[in-house]
Amino acid sequence: MAILSIRIIGDPVLRTVADPVTDFGPELAKLVADMTETMEDVEGAGLAAPQIGVSQRVFTYRIGGVEGHIINPVLENSEDFQPDEVEGCLSIPGLGFPVRRFRATRATGVDMHGNPVSVEAEGMLARCFQHETDHLDGILYTDRLEGEDRKAALRAIRNANYHAITEKTTSQRATSVGSSFGGGSFGAPE
Repeated sequence: MAILSIRIIGDPVLRTVADPVTDFGPELAKLVADMTETMEDVEGAGLAAPQIGVSQRVFTYRIGGVEGHIINPVLENSEDFQPDEVEGCLSIPGLGFPVRRFRATRATGVDMHGNPVSVEAEGMLARCFQHETDHLDGILYTDRLEGEDRKAALRAIRNANYHAITEKTTSQRATSVGSSFGGGSFGAPE
């Protein structure tokens, strides 16, 4: 297993719709193991494959003692929403804004062996599944912001000091990176 580096906003892989996984075997198992180790190393709640530079529909998660991975996820969301909570993203270090998410979701897909997976989620786990699936669709949480929050996020990202924040974050993470791949996750703002 290896801890992988996390791609930061501006990397085109974060804006690309990920490809469905069609090959199940040792390479996929290694990808899931590396993603899990990377997510744990940076204390993330979730990690999508594009965040480590791999354009495949895979994410790992760990929220409140519930952990796992889902390959080729499909979400069925409730019609109602949960209270807005501040989200951060390892691919957008140092920022956090309240994001509107569905109250509950059911994530279905398969595991690394091709076995069916179905997980019912509410609260933070539902938020995580929605956040990570957005990554697989080339969507960042800042795309879901509205009004003043959206303006503030875009202003912060354009700010010259934000470049320094991302460089500092990347260099801090580099102390434990064991691969030349990149990646990222969902979690509290740094």
